[in-house]
Amino acid sequence: MTTNITAVSGSVTRVTLVSHATTEALRRARFNSDESVDEIGLQALRRISYTARTDAVEIAPELRARQTAEGLGLQGEIVPELADIAYGGWAGLTMDELPESELGAWLTDTSTTPPDGESIDTVLGRVRRWMDRIGTEPRRVCAVTHPSVVRAVVVTALDAPPHSFWRVDIPPLTSTTVHCRSGRWTLRAVAEKIT
Repeated sequence: MTTNITAVSGSVTRVTLVSHATTEALRRARFNSDESVDEIGLQALRRISYTARTDAVEIAPELRARQTAEGLGLQGEIVPELADIAYGGWAGLTMDELPESELGAWLTDTSTTPPDGESIDTVLGRVRRWMDRIGTEPRRVCAVTHPSVVRAVVVTALDAPPHSFWRVDIPPLTSTTVHCRSGRWTLRAVAEKIT
């Protein structure tokens, strides 16, 4: 695997979000806890030669995001705002294990909060604050994070309504790119496969 990092400048903040490699929970539609990348994800990482043109790398704190960054040859700052949704009491459960009424509320009402977890609305707010922070200076940022965070970035960049969150599909090991100029975000590319 080869990774090159080149610093660049300009008048726009360019952000590339990398969705972490596969985990068993992701493949089994289970609410994640802090689990590692699975063997399929590790094999995929070994096949990738990733080059990031970036001034900064920001990484979600969970193990799977850190392992993905390492597998791509990226080192950077651990950033709490890039954390996955806190699933609280649902962590480790499959969607089928939730009562139908709770799952239905989760998938249709962005204010629904798992026990001791956080709602989609809370995630959208957290991600918006992160975008506001990083969009203040012209640079390139690579963020290794979770599908939920990438979805939140897409929804925020498009000023889409919160319920659009579930209509964005972000597979593992894909990149999504957004740009910010004068406080306005634009979507450049979504869920491009990393090879």
